[in-house]
Amino acid sequence: MSILSTQKTPAFSRGAFLRWLRNTHGWLGLWGAGLGLLFGATGILLNHRQVMKLPYAQYEKTNIELKLPAQKPATAKALSTWLQVELDIKKSPLKIEDEPVKKVTWNGVPVEQPALWKVDFHTPQYSVTAEYLVGNQFVSVKRQDANTFAFLSRLHKGVGMNVGWILLIDSFAGAIMMLSLTGVLLWTKMRKSRLVMAGLMTGSVGLAITFTMQSI
Repeated sequence: MSILSTQKTPAFSRGAFLRWLRNTHGWLGLWGAGLGLLFGATGILLNHRQVMKLPYAQYEKTNIELKLPAQKPATAKALSTWLQVELDIKKSPLKIEDEPVKKVTWNGVPVEQPALWKVDFHTPQYSVTAEYLVGNQFVSVKRQDANTFAFLSRLHKGVGMNVGWILLIDSFAGAIMMLSLTGVLLWTKMRKSRLVMAGLMTGSVGLAITFTMQSI
């Protein structure tokens, strides 16, 4: 009579974990591939714009003096609402500033400056900046329309984008971080010596970043 011995295999063995890492690494790579090309290309353009004098990001600038209605806006917020309707701007203002009345010295004489309201609107395609000295009949409006390269760079920086875009880019950044971690684990193949080496490298970089941020 022979006795058959059976040995149970761990449910999540080292080999199974490595297979899971490969699959995760691959799917994360597919998720970020398209955005990676966009951010990589625009990142290169942004990185070399000063050194190589690349004239890629150009804006068509327009300045106008917009006459206010007989009943002027009473607050900076009211001015922003009026500008949205008057200029057919669909987005809410990114920034509203209300600088109070202040005194400055001009040629040794104190001069009182009226309150200044500023309103900024931003989209990837254009930006609108309005300035109004309280009491004037007109508000100064400056508009900048981006060309294709400027549009892409504004996408890269998230200028004028909504919450959906921000969350999408956050997911892309998270995927990049996970790709780095899974890539290191796949390279080490969970071997102790390589894990220690990878840990030392990561730790040194982390300490360098920490000390640099503390010194700024």
